[in-house]
Amino acid sequence: MDILHTMSNKEITRLEIMQKIKDRRLSQKEAAAQLGISVRQVKRLWKAFQNQGAAGLISQKRGKPSNHQLKPEQLRQALDLIRNHYQGFGPTLAHEKLVEVHGLRISDERVRQLMIAEGLWKPKKARRKRVYQMRERRACRGELVQIDGSDYAWFEDRGPRCTLLVFVDDATSELLQLLFVPHESFFGYCEATRRYIEREGKPLAFYSDKHGIFHLNHPTAVQGDGLTEFGRAMQALDIQILCANTPQAKGRVERANQTLQDRLTKELRLRGIGTPQEGNAFLPEFMADYNQRFAVSPRSNFDAHRPLSPTDDLERILTRQDTRILSKNLSFQYNKRIYQIQTRRPSYAMCKAVVTVCEKANGEVLVLYKGHPLPYQIIQRQPRQAEVVTSKSVNQAVRQPARPAPDHPWRKPFLKGSHAFNTHSDASETTSS
Repeated sequence: MDILHTMSNKEITRLEIMQKIKDRRLSQKEAAAQLGISVRQVKRLWKAFQNQGAAGLISQKRGKPSNHQLKPEQLRQALDLIRNHYQGFGPTLAHEKLVEVHGLRISDERVRQLMIAEGLWKPKKARRKRVYQMRERRACRGELVQIDGSDYAWFEDRGPRCTLLVFVDDATSELLQLLFVPHESFFGYCEATRRYIEREGKPLAFYSDKHGIFHLNHPTAVQGDGLTEFGRAMQALDIQILCANTPQAKGRVERANQTLQDRLTKELRLRGIGTPQEGNAFLPEFMADYNQRFAVSPRSNFDAHRPLSPTDDLERILTRQDTRILSKNLSFQYNKRIYQIQTRRPSYAMCKAVVTVCEKANGEVLVLYKGHPLPYQIIQRQPRQAEVVTSKSVNQAVRQPARPAPDHPWRKPFLKGSHAFNTHSDASETTSS
């Protein structure tokens, strides 16, 4: 009676070689060269073939559990940790936490299979992606820094929705600066730039999108030198600003935003951080861990960052600046206020003089004439006028209506006619008595 054996392609090839050795058409040395194994292994296969025939060439491990299979209690422990501590984590990040925090010896693919089987993770369908022309990384660190703002619920339901300003080096994909701010604004980017420059130095260029902070988008809005406030500040620091036409052009910072929305959000959740202030205190630690995992080595060891020169006064450069012309009584209007210059010079000496108004993030105003500050006094505040805001700042510009406090009398129930009825009844009783 014939016996049916199930063999793989590799085992069928070995059976053919053993058959040739049996017919003396092939030597064991030649068989070893064809199979890519040692002569000693061929002798073991030949001996098994002589004793058992074709069945001797079939692997004895087939149908048996792997020796490296995880124990059921290990899988149960990993699943319990994912359910209790890492709900919503992706397989890669969950695997990192299981290995680094809890010391489990488990592969990332096993974690992925486990999460898919338990319904904790849905694999993304492979979709056809549009192919874009690849741009080679810059050679030196600090040669080109991609900057962007990511508006996201970083603290989930524990804190307010805010924007994370992200600075990514093009040559290494290294995070150079992170900062939580209420929204993308001139002063927000100035604060992030100041922290970055004071720590690393000045880069050669920034690569951004066409946000109104970096680019004048309205053709009729070009006045003076045609620069935005941030562009003027970077020009003073000798930092070039380049604007991308598409999000794909600055793909490194866009991909970093996606990674941060996944990893940073969950790290903030694990630490119970719910405010931007606490988040900014944690960001340096997160940046160090992120760069250790994902940063790559540049093609050149030269660092293109430049130190600040003695003339780079960041307190004055990173301000909102505008020019005004003094009137006959040495006053001017700025930001709905009238400023009166206080000076001992005769008024005709500075009449029609051009002064520079520098506004800091805290609202403090500095008036400069030929580079020197002038004393002033605010004498009048103008009534509120229409404000011009960008599309990305509309939500922050709209003022929310004031709501009464929880213990306000308006929130207490009002019984219609009860007080009047009781008063009238008391009066009737008094009269009758």
